[in-house]
Amino acid sequence: MKIRFLSANEQKLAEVRKILEPVGVEVLPIARRIEEIQTENELDLVRDKLTKAFSLIGRPLFVEHTGLYLDGLNGLPAGLTRIFWNRLDAERFTALVQGLDSQAVTAKTVLGYCDGRKMYQFSGELRGTIAAKPAGTRGFQWDCVFIPEGYEQTFAEMGELKNEISMRRIALDRFATFLKTSRGMA
Repeated sequence: MKIRFLSANEQKLAEVRKILEPVGVEVLPIARRIEEIQTENELDLVRDKLTKAFSLIGRPLFVEHTGLYLDGLNGLPAGLTRIFWNRLDAERFTALVQGLDSQAVTAKTVLGYCDGRKMYQFSGELRGTIAAKPAGTRGFQWDCVFIPEGYEQTFAEMGELKNEISMRRIALDRFATFLKTSRGMA
């Protein structure tokens, strides 16, 4: 099965391929960036992004958004994570979080799929903490500061283990199950 994925993020594309291709889903990349609405509601953000993407492409496709929900900031930055992260570097981000009453966080991925008739959403969540200092490579946004619950390393330090346990993996597994069990999916 072939499916289009709209994202301008090469690291995200690589992760999506590593997770979906072993289960028989060939990911066809569409390297475009959609102007995202500014909202803390990730479901609305993904719905809007998917609507815009489908109107541009006119074919079945999926989009994705991943964000951090800091307990110490009442769930922010949520849907605004990319903007928040881009304004701070890893050191300033960790310093900010260390000053909060809690370093606990939820990392959440919401995936939106449009088959041409209907929209579907799939999500995955993973609890964790923000590291006191960044660790590992810094090529993929906040991977260098997120430590999943039950582990002592950041995502950036984990290598391939990240793809086995991540919130993106959970959402993509749910999506893959949907694709396999849905009739008439191309």
